Amino acid sequence: MKYFTVVCCLILMSCNSKVNRIAEVHRHSNAQTHNHDNYFGDYVLKDENYGTNTVVNIDDNLRIMVTNALPNHKTGDFPNQGNPNSISEQNRTYTFPISPKFTGKAQWMREPGVALNGVKFEPGTAEVVACDTGENFRVEALQDVIDLGLDFNYAHVQPTGAYHYHGTPTSVIKDFDSGEDLVHIGFAHDGFPMYYSKSGKYKPSYRAIKGNREGEDCTYTNPHQSLDISVGGHHDGTFTSDFEYVEGEGDLDECNGIIVDGNYMYLVTKEFPYVSRCLMGEVSQNQRQEPPNTRGRDGEEGRRGGPPSFADLLEMMDKNNDGKLSASEVEGPLKNDFDKVDKNDDGFITENELKSLKRSNQKGQRPPRRRQ
Repeated sequence: MKYFTVVCCLILMSCNSKVNRIAEVHRHSNAQTHNHDNYFGDYVLKDENYGTNTVVNIDDNLRIMVTNALPNHKTGDFPNQGNPNSISEQNRTYTFPISPKFTGKAQWMREPGVALNGVKFEPGTAEVVACDTGENFRVEALQDVIDLGLDFNYAHVQPTGAYHYHGTPTSVIKDFDSGEDLVHIGFAHDGFPMYYSKSGKYKPSYRAIKGNREGEDCTYTNPHQSLDISVGGHHDGTFTSDFEYVEGEGDLDECNGIIVDGNYMYLVTKEFPYVSRCLMGEVSQNQRQEPPNTRGRDGEEGRRGGPPSFADLLEMMDKNNDGKLSASEVEGPLKNDFDKVDKNDDGFITENELKSLKRSNQKGQRPPRRRQ
């Protein structure tokens, strides 16, 4: 009888424990489903508070992420003074190779990777300061001259509603912190993982260029405003062209990557380039992205930065999304030269016409230069 009583007590304790665990799971499932154990395998990340829905499965040597690209954390208020867009679902599917292949050849990427929560990294901008003297300066997201409406996660929203990170994603780092110095925060499109070092142990190999910028009568224009910008002065980080890559200057390579314990990875850093602007691994054909214009000017020193690509201009100005630029849509210097660019006088600027203009225009800028 005593033995029977003990067994019954153990069964009741087990049942109560199971009920408690079920209740705990049910209680949290209404708010958030989050597997913190291993983001290199299958995982589900859902949060009803923010609408996040990201599911990752391993299938046939691929990591497949299906996501609505809504962040699983607090954001700044959008729209705001510097960013007139609202966050909305994107419904994206990303694939990453399980066994990435290191090539050692840097390939420029506008969107180098995706955070574990399904929100993309896009460190560069489409914002350009154009000067009447021919210089063009690509604006960095993290600067104090032009308000781009970034929040405390160094993120803002594109006209499509896509929330995206330009720098260290503060809330992601906090949410996925497992206690180690290296916090796994995402995957690059070549399959290599992306990390953040809480101690800042690994330093980028970029530095500010010495000397001063040149350019007169410079203007920043977007669909909502036009600002006169003074570009004179030292290279202070306002523009992408303020930096140069110097091999061995820091711990990280040109793509902000490094081998740690025999494994290659990318680091997101507090210093430029913040998030890698290129990838060192093999990228599939459908993930390849065209680099910005890289022609130089003014000999050895030059003026780096490059005019925007046709895709950049479409993103900024193509109001009716027809893939062409009409006279009523274009702004800034392109509006003044519309008749010159529109070779066939059909009232639209095409990609081929813009490329033809660039080939005939010897004035331009280089992106961050590479010095070894």
